[in-house]
Amino acid sequence: QVQLVESGGGLVQPGGSLRLSCAASGIIFRLYSMDWYRQGPGKQRELVATITSGGNTDYADSVKGRFTISRDNAKNTVYLQMSSLKPEDTAVYYCNPSLKYGVPLASWGQGTQVTVSS
Repeated sequence: QVQLVESGGGLVQPGGSLRLSCAASGIIFRLYSMDWYRQGPGKQRELVATITSGGNTDYADSVKGRFTISRDNAKNTVYLQMSSLKPEDTAVYYCNPSLKYGVPLASWGQGTQVTVSS
């Protein structure tokens, strides 16, 4: 059974930075793409960043140039470095493995709350 544990969220001022982590278990981590999603208040969950098993990355236009996704296969962990944060980045952030772009494979974890506010 796949388990996903997200961490690293918090309250940050506009323009600030945060680094999110997601530890995955129950899968052969290195074989999967890993994706970060977010769900803001009253909004649908959206895909914001993905990293393939080979290390290729892709980002939603709304975060391109501000967010960086990376992975450590030895630690079964995917990261999301977020900088120049904006109030509209406020959301619960989730990770999920995938084999096909934008198609999550596992049940959702608890997520980690990111609040951008002054």
